[in-house]
Formats: sequence, C-alpha cells, structure tokens
Amino acid sequence: MPATGSENTKFVVKVLIAVSIVVFVLLIGLLAYFTIDVILLVFAAILMAIVLRGLADLVNTGGWLSEGLSVFLVSSIVIVVLAGAVSLLAPDIVDQYRNLRTELPKSWLKIDEYLNQFRWGRAILEQLPDSTEINRRIGEVDFSNLLSRVGGYLSSTVGAIGNFFIMILLAIYLASEPRLHTDGMTKLFPIGLRPRASEIIGEIGTTLRWWLIGKTISMLFIGLLTWVGLTILGVPLALMLGLIAGLLSFIPNFGPILSAIPAILLAFIDSPIKALYVLILFIVVQLIESNLVTPYIERRTVELPPALTVVFQIVLGVTIGGLGLVLATPILAVVMVIAQKAYIEDVLGDTVLTADVPESETADDSPPPA
Repeated sequence: MPATGSENTKFVVKVLIAVSIVVFVLLIGLLAYFTIDVILLVFAAILMAIVLRGLADLVNTGGWLSEGLSVFLVSSIVIVVLAGAVSLLAPDIVDQYRNLRTELPKSWLKIDEYLNQFRWGRAILEQLPDSTEINRRIGEVDFSNLLSRVGGYLSSTVGAIGNFFIMILLAIYLASEPRLHTDGMTKLFPIGLRPRASEIIGEIGTTLRWWLIGKTISMLFIGLLTWVGLTILGVPLALMLGLIAGLLSFIPNFGPILSAIPAILLAFIDSPIKALYVLILFIVVQLIESNLVTPYIERRTVELPPALTVVFQIVLGVTIGGLGLVLATPILAVVMVIAQKAYIEDVLGDTVLTADVPESETADDSPPPA
C-alpha cells in the first residue's frame, strides 16, 4: 500500500506539472494574442536598432566614441538626411500623387473601351463592377488613410505618429546598449544553456543585419531602375511609381505585383503596347534583382524557402493585417535561425549547410563505421 500511495502521489505531481505547463502555454498564447501590436512594434524597433547599430559601428571604427554617443550621432545624421530628402522630393511627390489619383480613373475608362472591342473582353467586363463604380472607388482611394490604417495596427490607443516616435526611441535605446539587452535575454535560460543561447541570439542579429542590408540595396536598385525605365518608356509620374516600387519591394512576392498595377494602368492610357512594355520592364527588373541581389543576401543569411515565405506572409497578413505582411519575412528569418540552431543542430544533431559553405567542407572525413 505505501508503494501504491507513493505512485499515486507521483502521478498527481506529474498531472499537476502537465496541467501547469498547458496553462502556462495558453496564458503566453493569450498574452501574445492581445499584445501582438506591442510585439510587432518592438520587433520593428529591433530592426531599426540593428540598422542604427551597424551604421554606428561604421562611424565609430576607431572606437573614439562611446556606444551611446555614436548611435546618437548616427541617428541625428539619418534624421537630417531624411528631412533633407523629404524637403527636396516632397513637392514633386505630392504633385505626382495628386496626378496619380486623377489619372487612374482615366486608365480604367481606357481599359473598358479597349476590352469592349472583343467578345472575350465583354465577357470579362460583365463579371466586373460597373466602370463608374470602379472609377468612384479609385478616385476615393486615399493613401494617407491607408497609411494611417497600417499604423493603426501598431496600437489601438496611440496614433501612428506616436508609435513611430516610440519605435525610434526604443531603437535608440536598443542600439545604444545592445549587450545589456542581449545579456538580459540570455539570463532567462539555464546556466548551462546560456553560452548557446548567446550564440543563437548573435546569429539572429547577424542574419537580420545582412537581410536588412540586402533589402535596402534591393529597394534602392528596384526603385531607381523602375524610375529610369518608366522615364525612358515615357510613362507619366515615373518618380512616384519608382518610389512606390522601391518601397513595396520590402514585401517579397506581393510587393512587386502591387507596385506594377498602377504603372500598367497609367501606361494603358497611351496604348496597350506601352502597358505590355511596362509589364516586361517590371519582370526584367525583378529577374535582375533576384539573380544579383537575392543571392548576395542568401549567402550571408538563412535561405528562406519561397513556398514557406508565401504561406507565412498569407498567414500573418490574414491574422494580423498589413503590418504582419510587411514584417512576415524578417520574422520568418528569425524562426528559421532558431529552428536550425536550436532544433536541427542541438536536438537532432544534424548540420545545417549554408549557401556559401560547400557540402564537401562540412561533411565528416572520417571513414564510415563498419
């Protein structure tokens, strides 16, 4: 009987532990669900902190400034440069934005007139809303409202501008004292796992830094090439369309499609052939970017499977909204690093091959066991 009582006690303890773990996981899940806006805000601040820290390291190569002062100096320079760029480009961008709102309805009328010439075109138009209704909706598109809605995902109580300044403040704090925050995260793990946790956190930071560097290069490349190409083709509002293409290229897969739509519509006002040329231009730009910039990124970061990236973008876009779609790729990069380091290498004992390390260099040279 004593043995039975002892076994019952152990069983009850195991059940209580299991229930406690389940309750803890549920509470964490609920906390993440109700604070997802704050989590995304912090993650965006981390991305910005990585950028500021990288620039600060370049400025402070000789170590003649403290970490905090170098980050503050870089932040000030970035703000001044952005303010100057906005002051120089804002008049043209505002004018082209206004023209874009007036020209897009005209493009649809042109498309409607062109498709009505063909039987298959009329069949397509019958499945679409009336042209006047579409023109009204296009004319009512307010990009400022769209931006405010995207910013609204950051918080339900604080405006997008307030969240932006909060994000900048968090980024400056994180970039000024990175070791303080990474050491604090490392101490959440058992003592024996802290060196490995610190290594994984460092790998995540390196991955995100190179991803951001590559993405910045990609955005500049796509924006400038699109601007030049549209200017050569004689498409109106080339500067605005190039800016849209560069910004939306931050969102893989979906961004290029969204940026091509207004350019094709505006080109259709002149002729369907010009719209076809614009489509070819966007395809060529994406092909050049995917064969030059993307491989450069993947050599220094984790390789993200295209299908998994699309699925992850759809899931976050549907469940969280526009901001989830924007941040889906860097979040997936973090998940991939954790999965490769903490699960594949540590739990399964396997080796993860990187794009710049041949398999022959990582393979075991010892003879196979008999």
